[in-house]
Amino acid sequence: MKKAILPAKSDLQYVSLVLPGLIIFTAGLIVPLIMGIGYSLTDWNGISQNKTFTGFLNYIRAFTDPEVRSAWLFTIKFTVVNTIIQNTLALLLAVVLDGKIPGKKILRTIFFFPCLISAVIVGFVWTKMYNNVLPAVFDAMGLDGHLCMLFGDEKTVLQGLLIANNWQWVGYWMLIYLAALQSVPAELYEAARVDGANSVQRFRHVTIPMIASAITVCTVGITTGSLKVYDLLVTSTRGGPGRASTSIIYYIYSAAIGGRQYGFGSALSVVLTVVLLAVAVVQLRMLRKNEVQM
Repeated sequence: MKKAILPAKSDLQYVSLVLPGLIIFTAGLIVPLIMGIGYSLTDWNGISQNKTFTGFLNYIRAFTDPEVRSAWLFTIKFTVVNTIIQNTLALLLAVVLDGKIPGKKILRTIFFFPCLISAVIVGFVWTKMYNNVLPAVFDAMGLDGHLCMLFGDEKTVLQGLLIANNWQWVGYWMLIYLAALQSVPAELYEAARVDGANSVQRFRHVTIPMIASAITVCTVGITTGSLKVYDLLVTSTRGGPGRASTSIIYYIYSAAIGGRQYGFGSALSVVLTVVLLAVAVVQLRMLRKNEVQM
């Protein structure tokens, strides 16, 4: 008879290290996701024990409800503009602070510090800035203080949120770009100078290809984070004025918790999860083609 093959001691050690994280991941993400899919096929209100199976009615509503389309429209606009602005600002700041300028360590700390603050507090801070501080400054200068009240107008609320969000997060992505810039071999820049490349050409043909992996990380991170914007809205605009700044996650919360439409909210959450995965996969496949293998 053949002897039973027992797992090696090292294999058991590896399993013991991975198992706690796997249990937490399964219990905290996989199980709730499966339960959410189940709830999305019912009309459950989140409280009662009665759950009537409704099939795909919640998903049909998710694609036909005008309020849902409005929430998606705001989310997409916020995501596209925020990804472009935040990525560009973070890269520019990283390039500047990677150079020989006085006090660059202090400046790095100053730019990074806001990301340590909760988005809920950031919402309070910028609401105070737009409603009280900046209008008072403008009035003292003889200008119209109402021009600063960005959260109070449907036409300017998006700009106000973009300013607040970029103030908080641009320093975080700046550090990722900064780390990538500092890993670029100096010999490549020297070789480019010998070949007659100017600063713009060196940035385009040396810096950008060498930090392509950082561009991938930052672009995917900013995009998925923008699609999930919620905390900032809770303490600033609360989805207003009207529904001008209602993101898809804020709408899900309002429908599921405030409106007692847990089944419908679950369906929207499933759709959002699929969108997040699809966007991340597409971006990764497109951006990784330009990465340089070191």
